Amino acid sequence: MKKIKTNFKDLFLIKGITHYDNRGFFRELLHQKIIPKKLVFTVISKSKKNILRGLHFQTKNPQGKLLCVLKGKISDVALDLRKNSKTYLKSFKCILSEKNNTFLYIPPGFAHGFYCHDKDNLVLYGCTNYRDKKSEKGILWNDRDLKIKWPCKKPILSKKDKKNLSLKNYLSLKNEKS
Repeated sequence: MKKIKTNFKDLFLIKGITHYDNRGFFRELLHQKIIPKKLVFTVISKSKKNILRGLHFQTKNPQGKLLCVLKGKISDVALDLRKNSKTYLKSFKCILSEKNNTFLYIPPGFAHGFYCHDKDNLVLYGCTNYRDKKSEKGILWNDRDLKIKWPCKKPILSKKDKKNLSLKNYLSLKNEKS
């Protein structure tokens, strides 16, 4: 496995190793030397084509996430919400797919979302913290202030994601609590 640095502190890509033979393949997903964080909560999501999930985060007990696509292809976006970061309010975007065998590690303090390109998409998440439903929040995927170029202008969203906060509303709520 090869770790690929990005311009975002502690956010990196991993080029995985897959061993092929006449039976199929064997893929390495996690190597403690590359991901020194303890992943305590693992989940999988299944999504159809044109589904967009996000941009999600937890205000308390933020999660670091290791993501990989087991089936399909996604456009993945991580938005830096770490106030003291050089990349504060900037987003990182990449393609993750079963074919490119690339994983993404997103440290705590980011909002995360993805758009699904294929008919069936399976995304595996390893998280550094448990889900804290009471502190879950979201920022609107298409907020113009974010300047994120998504592959689709009218994706399929959950009812919850349609009600996510604008970036300005999120920042004003955050400032009120400070």
